[in-house]
Amino acid sequence: MPEPFVVRPRGAVAPARVLAPAPVPAGVVAAVPAAMPGPRHPSLAPLARYLGDPEVTDLFVNGAAGLFVDRGSGPVHEPGWAAAESDVRDLAVALIALGGRHIDDASPAVDVRIDGGIRVHAVLPPVAADGTAISLRVPRLARPTLESLEGAGMFDDGVRWSLERLVERRENLLISGAAGAGKTTLLGGLLGCAPRHERIITIEDVVELQLAHPHHVRLEARQPNLEGAGGIGLARLVREALRMRPDRLVVGECRGEEVRELLSALNTGHDGGAGTVHANGLHDVPARLEALGALAGLDDRALARQVASAIGRVLHVERSNGARRLVAVGRPFVDDRGRLAIEELPWSE
Repeated sequence: MPEPFVVRPRGAVAPARVLAPAPVPAGVVAAVPAAMPGPRHPSLAPLARYLGDPEVTDLFVNGAAGLFVDRGSGPVHEPGWAAAESDVRDLAVALIALGGRHIDDASPAVDVRIDGGIRVHAVLPPVAADGTAISLRVPRLARPTLESLEGAGMFDDGVRWSLERLVERRENLLISGAAGAGKTTLLGGLLGCAPRHERIITIEDVVELQLAHPHHVRLEARQPNLEGAGGIGLARLVREALRMRPDRLVVGECRGEEVRELLSALNTGHDGGAGTVHANGLHDVPARLEALGALAGLDDRALARQVASAIGRVLHVERSNGARRLVAVGRPFVDDRGRLAIEELPWSE
């Protein structure tokens, strides 16, 4: 059994006491997926009981303020979990090391993926003003399907057929929504419907997409080293992927100049592609894409023509009262001013 996480209160000279979280429940090892570095790994021991809870999707450690756990209805403070700031920093260093990277004062903000698909982000003081902040995204639907998402209530009866038709027609798709709304989950379900003979290449900043598909190639961006060299960004990975003969080209999340590369590819015969973008509503998508286009050197009118030509449908997801829902579908078009707009469509289209 791993060594317990130890609290060392500031200024204390007495022997350190054991951190509460409560002891790892019997059987939690079996509850954690075999591929996930679960409570057997000392670095994850303080969080083992939560990683073993199938309802937990996110964990947040806010320095000495404690742990917040999201079981689908938003983060809730765990009153029985406490640690000194020094121990939270040690935990952050250990978790980032599991992902093969290093966090320190020279690199105080790091994002990694550890085995099993857990995404870990950590920020050290003074960038994190109130103490070391750790965020973990825990994958629960390892390989989502549209059938499983329908069963979970993401969309109503009959919508699944329309979604399957979009994939079958090789429509280029853009999925929008806020953080944690289910964009990546829905994208994974859609791509799982692609014909088995197709080659899907996905490009992500940190790998999260899990597909129920036999021919899935995953590319992950690489951060530069301490000297600022060796970084490989999403825009370059899109260009590399085009040399790998993809049947479907997918960017997990468009955040910057890679939007230009993706739109260019989708406008030159690479149909059936997809991506996601942060937006609060379906009709907020044009403004978000214009902002990304500006980062890539595209003006509003050039961006509008590129998107209207490349993207067949925009699917918007929202999270409300713990439920992730597909709430709207639209088609991009160029309005009378030459700017990008979204026409909301009925589900039957």
